[in-house]
Amino acid sequence: MTVKIKFLGAGDTVTGSRTLVQFRGRQILIDCGLFQGAKPIRDRNWSKFQPDPASIDTVVLTHAHLDHCGFLPRLCKQGFKGKIVTTPGTRDLSDIILRDAGWLEEEAAKYANETGYSNHKPALPLFTVVDAEAALKHFVTEPRHQWIDLGDGIGLRFLRAGHIIGASLVQLAFDGDGQQKTITFTGDLGNGRSHILRGPDQLTETDVLVLESTYGDREQPRDSGLDALAAVVKRTVERRGVLVIPAFAVGRAQEVTYMLRLLEDRGQIPSVPVILDSPMATAAMAVCLKHPEDQVLDSAFHGSMEPLLPRQFEAMASADESMLACMRSGPMIVISASGMLSGGRILHHLKSRLPHEENTVLFTGYQAEGSKGRYLQEQAVKEGNFRIHHEEIPVQAEVVTLHHLSSHVDQKDIISYVERIRRLPKTVFINHGVPEAQVTLAKILHDRFRIDARPVCENAAVELFGSR
Repeated sequence: MTVKIKFLGAGDTVTGSRTLVQFRGRQILIDCGLFQGAKPIRDRNWSKFQPDPASIDTVVLTHAHLDHCGFLPRLCKQGFKGKIVTTPGTRDLSDIILRDAGWLEEEAAKYANETGYSNHKPALPLFTVVDAEAALKHFVTEPRHQWIDLGDGIGLRFLRAGHIIGASLVQLAFDGDGQQKTITFTGDLGNGRSHILRGPDQLTETDVLVLESTYGDREQPRDSGLDALAAVVKRTVERRGVLVIPAFAVGRAQEVTYMLRLLEDRGQIPSVPVILDSPMATAAMAVCLKHPEDQVLDSAFHGSMEPLLPRQFEAMASADESMLACMRSGPMIVISASGMLSGGRILHHLKSRLPHEENTVLFTGYQAEGSKGRYLQEQAVKEGNFRIHHEEIPVQAEVVTLHHLSSHVDQKDIISYVERIRRLPKTVFINHGVPEAQVTLAKILHDRFRIDARPVCENAAVELFGSR
């Protein structure tokens, strides 16, 4: 029995997750994500997809973040005809995320054509809302914790990953030539420290593990982050400033919103207006309530959004409401997307708030190398200027990063998770991390568990299990 794996994405970055599995002529794609970050990385989205999308039988989706699902509309447009298999929670979030991504692609192309800044005449979207809607018709949902027969001796099972609603580890089981072998893909693995989400299911055994390494070379703080968040809020309010929080619309926005409510309930921060300026994040809250199987506090919410929300909560729907919010005075808290400043309403809030020293910008999530968020964190604060919409914006506001709120496992979590696997894998492929993180984690796993741990690079291909 021979199973082939080819890493089509997330080999040397934390984006573009795409892994091709081949067995008995079948081709199964685990995740189909967008490349995000610096332009050379984003340009990979325009490269010809190999293999031919029409030759892929099935896509299995770990979760709904764009770096894992965002290329699906283009894959379908290029000829994919099969099923996209995932959990109900991921299907519900994908419906929101893919439609929004298509709209943003159309708006970006429209803006490029109106301003003439693009070298392409005309500038075209990577995909459209119509393409996203067509891709959603391919989705098929399956529950967790039970094996599903994909045919030709291939089984599929989902386990909870604890990263966002619906997020799952994917297990593929292969039966052939008298052998039974299992490959497990972690997708993005949660750390169990969320105030909303349940932690990941513990893997008990697998022959091969494909393991994420976003934080494979570092550790996160172990406290909840509530005190650190309270301190940032209090000093911004004392300055009568505006606290701007760039947040991923799915996962991080809900976590931060609920943490602010907890701090209000405990009397650690004053009640001030809290604006959620992301229609997608508002919609994702409703999805969160719909899936108590992933919640820590399902009994606390009872299907109501009210216990999740700060007392002076406002959700901005229209673009006009968003622009008016940019002109309001503090003290106030604004949560908006995108989390890595790649676009969206957050940029308008930054244009308004960055030039004023009473304000604060608070990063709560990973900023990919080459992203605008990483640039603001590391360079713009030193240089004093940040370019938004082709305009240089002075940086006078305080810029803070909280490392407590990551939805990923860190190095210590990964070691602990692997240690609890009853039958350790013989081989671990380490992806979804920058090269330094991959190499560091591979060495630790090898030295500690004597596992064949291998960092992967883009388009690396391997054969597993051999033939007999």
